[in-house]
Amino acid sequence: MGRKNTNIIGHICALVVVAMWGTTFVSSKVLLSNGLMPADIFFYRFVMAYTCMCIISHNRLFSSSIADELTLVGLGIMGGSLYFLTENMALLYSTASNVSILVSTTPLLTAFVLAIFYRSERMNRRQVMFSFVAFIGVVLVVLNGQFVLHLNPLGDALALGAALTWAFYSLFMKRLMGRYKADFITRKVFFYGLLTILPYYAFVSPLKTDIAIFGQPLVIGNLLFLGLLASMGGYLLWNWVMAKLGAVRATNYIYLQTLFTMLVASIVLSERITPMAIIGALILIGGMWGVQKK
Repeated sequence: MGRKNTNIIGHICALVVVAMWGTTFVSSKVLLSNGLMPADIFFYRFVMAYTCMCIISHNRLFSSSIADELTLVGLGIMGGSLYFLTENMALLYSTASNVSILVSTTPLLTAFVLAIFYRSERMNRRQVMFSFVAFIGVVLVVLNGQFVLHLNPLGDALALGAALTWAFYSLFMKRLMGRYKADFITRKVFFYGLLTILPYYAFVSPLKTDIAIFGQPLVIGNLLFLGLLASMGGYLLWNWVMAKLGAVRATNYIYLQTLFTMLVASIVLSERITPMAIIGALILIGGMWGVQKK
């Protein structure tokens, strides 16, 4: 009974996390319109998250072995610096719709990568079928009445790269789950995420934030949401969810991220929701139900 209750809590927490992460796209759009650059947003949200994690998690500095510490470096790269760089650079070369759809292949790529290394994480045929159904729902939600996609090889490749980095994040997490506490892993993810993005700031695009921006309540509010809730709370909760539900079952919830983005964007940014998006949302929910149902 206790295990069943834990699984239910895990599913609820997964929904909470993807709701927050779906909202981050809208929050980031607000910050971009107020003068912040994508690299700036990543830096400030991770600095806030890491600082707060140091306050609540400071009893252990390093992992038990060099191999585990290198795995934590990989988590910081795949779930932090490289993921955000590839996703944001993809938006420079391709359309937001293309990037959203291609990044939404994350659950499929995660299932494929984990199946290579872990037999226990392989989806059965029914789960694979419903996963594709959920992906079709995501595509309809993202298109939202627009039937034309403008292909760009470089931008689309970067978007797929972003999805692949998160798949490897799940793979590395699988190796450490059960051996270290979620708060320790989360703190190290933020630390190595920040550490590995410093060369980008030093040699490619230095931070050029106008300090006056921080006098705007709207900017501060969205940065606090991204840093404390979406980053610190989201990653901490997500790492716990992966340990409870398994990497593949947890990652499939990412399909719903697009649905939450659409709902929040319609409220905050007054973006319209078309019948196609509503149909896509129903297909997406049905696909998710089929994937998660035992």
